[in-house]
Amino acid sequence: MPDISVIILTFNSREYIKLCLDSLFNQQYGNIEVIVVDNGSKDGTAGFIRENYPQVRLITNEKNLGVSYARNQGINIALHKWILTLDCDIVLTDGFIKKIMEFANNSKDSIGMIQPKILTQNSKEIYSCGIYRSWLSRFYDIGKGLPDSQKFTVEGSIFGACCASALYRRKMLEDLKDGYGYFDERFFFLFEDADLSWRAQKKGWGCMYYPRIRCFHNGNSSSTDKKTRQFLSFRNRQLMIFKNQRFFITLLMFQLYLVYDLPRFLMLAVKFKCKFPKLG
Repeated sequence: MPDISVIILTFNSREYIKLCLDSLFNQQYGNIEVIVVDNGSKDGTAGFIRENYPQVRLITNEKNLGVSYARNQGINIALHKWILTLDCDIVLTDGFIKKIMEFANNSKDSIGMIQPKILTQNSKEIYSCGIYRSWLSRFYDIGKGLPDSQKFTVEGSIFGACCASALYRRKMLEDLKDGYGYFDERFFFLFEDADLSWRAQKKGWGCMYYPRIRCFHNGNSSSTDKKTRQFLSFRNRQLMIFKNQRFFITLLMFQLYLVYDLPRFLMLAVKFKCKFPKLG
């Protein structure tokens, strides 16, 4: 019996979802549970899935409720002990599921996240090899934009997983669940995976990067405009630090935050004329 559930989020994703689902159902790994959560698409995405992929468990929302809320909807109904999250524009390589499950089932019980190598569509550049946290609590996709090279072929422990394509242990997700869900539903979009990874690290869960499994990310499926992304990037990072960082460390770094974050806040306030975007 398969021990993996796959959760894919869609939002006006008709252009991308076929390649994603075809690459998934072409995997040689028995009957994989596939859950798609559609966040209020207006381009016929849900109807296309319903007509062409009846084996998919489809959840449809009337409006865009954010990635964390939608992903939690999928996790809530998932049946298996490993949860693979995918963006709708991810295309898996042959043998992806088999290889990642072999690695997962042979990993230590303390490993709660497994990160494959995510390449851009042209396969020459890195999209993400996981999440890196700097000493100033800035978060980056490891290798993003760099050529795929030898230094990205070494497996090892990393801070966290990029949920564009990441495998999570169900037991870890249940351990992290709180009043805001598995993924914190206050994170409408951006940094929700970094926040979950930080909470996991604090509870003793680890993340492993496994470069022998690869997938491809189009990187253009998000319809979020640049200004909203800038706002959410700033806002979500502050929320994440407030939630997860020890208070005395925040105090020690306060002057550095003022130097970097206060100018960004003022810039955003001017750009938005103090009226920040309504989400959902």
